[in-house]
Amino acid sequence: MTVRRVGVTAPLGFMAAGVHCGIKKSSILDLALIVSSEPGPIAGVFTMNRLPAAPVQLDRLHLRGGVGQAVIINSGNANACTGPQGIADAEEMTTLVARRLGVKPQTVFVGSTGVIGQPLPMARVRKGIPSLMARARRSGGQEAARAILTTDLKPKEAAASARIGGRTITIGGMAKGSGMIHPDMATMLAYVTTDAAIERSALQQILASSANRSFNCISVDGDTSTNDTVLCLANGLAGNAVIKLHTPEAKQFERLLHTVCFALAMKVCRDGEGVTKVVRLVVTGAKTEKDAKQVAKTVGTSSLVKTALFGEDANWGRIVAALGRAGVSIDPHHIALAFDDVLMVRSGMGLGRRAEQRISRVVRRKEFTITLDLGQGSSEAQLWTTDLSYEYVKINASYRS
Repeated sequence: MTVRRVGVTAPLGFMAAGVHCGIKKSSILDLALIVSSEPGPIAGVFTMNRLPAAPVQLDRLHLRGGVGQAVIINSGNANACTGPQGIADAEEMTTLVARRLGVKPQTVFVGSTGVIGQPLPMARVRKGIPSLMARARRSGGQEAARAILTTDLKPKEAAASARIGGRTITIGGMAKGSGMIHPDMATMLAYVTTDAAIERSALQQILASSANRSFNCISVDGDTSTNDTVLCLANGLAGNAVIKLHTPEAKQFERLLHTVCFALAMKVCRDGEGVTKVVRLVVTGAKTEKDAKQVAKTVGTSSLVKTALFGEDANWGRIVAALGRAGVSIDPHHIALAFDDVLMVRSGMGLGRRAEQRISRVVRRKEFTITLDLGQGSSEAQLWTTDLSYEYVKINASYRS
């Protein structure tokens, strides 16, 4: 498997672009395009938020057709909670792109990110689309990745290639996300492309599985967005035999897709608003996987745990306290807790000052692992969480200003 430092234009047949159309101030890029030279199967997973933004509603509708060729994304405005006009604006964005490409509007998908509750400045978007499409090129991937950012500090791209079925298949992707990051499908925007030939049902199932093991395993602040979207577009230009479910080729493709999705998820986590630490939380010894996930979610989103991480405070009692309110059956006499390879709790009891001094050194690291063993079964779960800093409060206290 080869990992590359490029994004959505890494696979054959994909072009991209990013321009400033005036949604954002100054000359900051705010409109992006991904386009394939050939139509192909598309898969998607979306927010579980019950107030989905207009682009999510429209993409779900277009996804029923199962074919995609382009995606247009704007930043600076979420087009969420904008009523019928928001739907009309999203539809117009796809129609304008489709007309210029000479394709059906149902094969064009749309994404938006930014401030909620404000109508899109469609006059500016209309004016920007012609220059956006004229600029689309193979080298435009990073430009597109920059155009979808909001509070992100840096663009997020990843790509990987592997030989599958005797052909080199490449998967590339870009993502945005810094705040409103929590495992409730996808808590971000991510766009993935591939030149693989693959059945649409296989692509959908594999994408959903990959999202559950990557994007749904990170949490920055416990908030989920109205706009969360992950789309994967395939065009078949690698020339491989069509990949079908339950085959060795499908397994290989899933590993390749997970490589890209996980890389993007980690870039989102590390670029979280105000983040200074990324912590891998491993819950083992649970009765069921559901219990393990619930414990990981409760501990990983605890404000007291996250602020202790920021303060580099070896206050392991906060982790145990969060465990106690996770809503799962627990035997306190079986609990074990470790920071990296330093055991702090055994059989539910702390191991004293010397162990605490050792974990004090661990929590000064930028990245480390906390392992919480419930001692009740063989199920486990993982979550990558972050600290909660002064800077997070500062960013979100003045987001609109």
